[in-house]
Amino acid sequence: MFRRKSAPLLTYISQKTEFEGVLHAEGMLRVDGIIHGTVDIQGDLEISSTGLVEGPEVKAHNIIVQGVLKARVFAKGKLTLSRTARLEGDVVAGSLEIESGAYYTGYIETNDANKTLPAARELPELYGTTEITPKI
Repeated sequence: MFRRKSAPLLTYISQKTEFEGVLHAEGMLRVDGIIHGTVDIQGDLEISSTGLVEGPEVKAHNIIVQGVLKARVFAKGKLTLSRTARLEGDVVAGSLEIESGAYYTGYIETNDANKTLPAARELPELYGTTEITPKI
């Protein structure tokens, strides 16, 4: 017969909730509260402007940060930092979007396989250029 599509799973950490430990979840996770620990999400992760995630490692498909994230971050898809975001930690992401006003400190590596740098080519020598020696 006909099968109904199941609604995507949503895990929600409310504003007055604090979690400590290792959090694994399928589907999506929205954080309005506080998480101390490792976060491993099979779907998307959203940290609202009131949310704080602090731990050794955060993994998800797409990650949207409006609050505070202090961890090593692995986003298979896109990492988005809104203007209110504060991110402290190294990042490996498929792609990256940073709005003006966002704060970030750490190392970023994007690994989009579809985008490669063009091959380096030699620059042409400009006509009439000579080496200039500074006067001392």
